[in-house]
Amino acid sequence: MAISKAELENKVRNEFLELIAEAVSNARDTDVLTVEANELAVPCVDAEGNEKWVTIKVAVPRGTRNGQGSYTPYDGYAAEKEYKEKCADRADKKACAEAKKQAKIARDEKKRAEKKAVVEANKNLKELRKIKLAKPTEEGDDYSKEYAPHELTDMLN
Repeated sequence: MAISKAELENKVRNEFLELIAEAVSNARDTDVLTVEANELAVPCVDAEGNEKWVTIKVAVPRGTRNGQGSYTPYDGYAAEKEYKEKCADRADKKACAEAKKQAKIARDEKKRAEKKAVVEANKNLKELRKIKLAKPTEEGDDYSKEYAPHELTDMLN
């Protein structure tokens, strides 16, 4: 009597469930509980001493339908390749976003420095106007004299 595809897949899945349960049980010295036909649950403790559960699902994928009543078999190697490409794309996008972020930070710092320079220049200009409008306190002071910009900044410093 021939065995159906579903029965063959169930046998394979159950073999792997038993293999995984035995390996985890021996490695962690803990119970491995079967919570569904294809799922195991393992109790564990995190770094802070809190009880957590790890679940492990085992599946035997059939593949995809062609639309003509047949299946294209699942290809784990192709799935791995697609996953690695997807991870590489994510890494590229992340690197691109980081580069844009760094460029924006540099641009913003430059704008802040320019704005700070303008504010400082306006502050210096106000001080110079005060000096120019002030009356001479000593006999040699002449506030009506026009100064070159570099002379004014030297006077303020």
